[in-house]
Amino acid sequence: MSPSIIQALTQIDKDRLASKIISLNSSNRLSKPLPLPHSCRIAAPSKSAALPTQAVQGWQCPWASVSLLLCFAPGITMNFAAQLIYSRVLKNRTPRDRYREDEDYDPFWQRDDSKVKKQDAPALCDLRLCKDGPIRNGHIGQRPPPINPERLKDFVEEDYLNGDVKTWEMKIVSRNEELLGDALSLVPQSSSRISLSSHNKLIRFEDISAAAFKIQSGVQKTPCMYSRLSKLYGVDIYLKKEFLQYTGSVKERGVLYLLTSLPQDQQRKGVIVASDGNFSMAVAYHASELRIPVFVIMSTSTSPARVKTCREYGAMVISYGTTAKDSQMHARRLAQENGYLYLEEEDSAVYLSGLGTMGLEMYEQVPKLDAVIFPAGGHCGLLAGSAAALKHLNPRISVIGVESESFPVLQQSLKAGHPAEDQACNNHHFYGDVSGLCFGSNSLQLTGKLVDKVVAVSEEDVLISMLRLLEYERATVDAEGAIGLAALVAGKLPELKGKRVAIAICSGNVDLHLLQRCIARALTLESRVCRFSLVISDSPADVSKLLEVLAREEARVLDIRQERTFVTSELFTVEVTCTVETRDKIHTAQLRNALLERYPTAAWTER
Repeated sequence: MSPSIIQALTQIDKDRLASKIISLNSSNRLSKPLPLPHSCRIAAPSKSAALPTQAVQGWQCPWASVSLLLCFAPGITMNFAAQLIYSRVLKNRTPRDRYREDEDYDPFWQRDDSKVKKQDAPALCDLRLCKDGPIRNGHIGQRPPPINPERLKDFVEEDYLNGDVKTWEMKIVSRNEELLGDALSLVPQSSSRISLSSHNKLIRFEDISAAAFKIQSGVQKTPCMYSRLSKLYGVDIYLKKEFLQYTGSVKERGVLYLLTSLPQDQQRKGVIVASDGNFSMAVAYHASELRIPVFVIMSTSTSPARVKTCREYGAMVISYGTTAKDSQMHARRLAQENGYLYLEEEDSAVYLSGLGTMGLEMYEQVPKLDAVIFPAGGHCGLLAGSAAALKHLNPRISVIGVESESFPVLQQSLKAGHPAEDQACNNHHFYGDVSGLCFGSNSLQLTGKLVDKVVAVSEEDVLISMLRLLEYERATVDAEGAIGLAALVAGKLPELKGKRVAIAICSGNVDLHLLQRCIARALTLESRVCRFSLVISDSPADVSKLLEVLAREEARVLDIRQERTFVTSELFTVEVTCTVETRDKIHTAQLRNALLERYPTAAWTER
């Protein structure tokens, strides 16, 4: 039965209805009067749901016939009686009442408060009052009459199937649930340093899913696109361009989830970090966005461009000490004295869950993946977190880590069964976070359990990989971002030929002067920039003939120098040194043969 019928029936005085039944009994000469039918004993709805008075006045209904029918067959004839009564109600409704009753209930749509009476105005939401009906956005609106189990027998099945009966179910929780119960208990209030390594429980897929939901509005969902490099290496390559994040690094995912998981009182006090890498830049930006006071301690040897960038992100940057160790000690002392929270890149469950969200995106963006390649090294949090997500979704996907041959920290740690601490790197400015020490057993345990293979590549392979990404993808990345592709460049993964592979390009923070040196060295390694010297007669004609040979071989002259003083040849001779650019190794070999044929004494500078 629809709510309009219930409201109409409740407006009829029960005594008047009983008198109608008594008169019916007298006219039909019954032995004793009939009782009031049980189906008409309907509890009154809420006060705000009552029909207008004019809808009840003037209502003429054959109550005697209806009551008789309800008495003898309430379950069979209720639908017929309801339709008969409802048709009379429709005739007396105004257009305004018809519009109000026919519209659907929307808990987030509020009427004009000026047209609502004062006694019907909604009160502030209270958890005890939200049990019986839906609520508006922050208020309790007009609630429909509750459907009690005792009254369900008065409704026929047809009414329920037609959708005339609406029910609501609501669950009110007193406070937000803990998504990562074993990971969000970050630090006691008396401590000035974050310490999450004590939580050695492996992260779950539910933890990564919770992190992805929480940070989805704070980080970019970077593309994972098919690359032109696929034809060059015989592999279907998809590049996850994580360097397109605001700070140019994947570290934003873990940092944002870490900062949003801090207690509010600690967020008001602030955080402090001592690093010149991608972690500190991500902390500087997202802490400023979350209105958390942030301090970054950097050594005096840090690039001025990095210091400027962190300050532009909104952090208070302090230069202290000549080494990273001095900066860390100063940061801990400031945290202890001022109540700041000292943050460093560790393998906590919160941080790893945030990094693992990239694995979720790669699985979603590239169907039918065969393998995924990540940078490894000492800071293998991205490898461990993403492997946890990918292996849960599809255990057949191969997860591969790539690190440098100069300091194979991860391979040594996996072989020893514990983090290696005696491996040092002398080229930190080039490799960045990949060259760090292994910072925890949690990520190491995940890597040993879920990662299928770890390979090592040389510095030359990383440089050529940076050049390939710049030429084919117009992507300016650092060594950490290019080391994944370097495994294919070096031919370390022949089993991936013809398969679909996704590569994480996770960082693009490289200084301009370093980028220039890297590209120049990569061109030299590929023999696309070469240098030779020869001795010719000191006359314009001989120099012109040399340039003609270079032009005929289609070599581009980058630099040419003439030395007349520091030579051991004849007086009227000159030593000419040329730097030229060629297309590839084959073109370089052709140019070398042409020069040796004309100038047998030409000396080729080997790289």
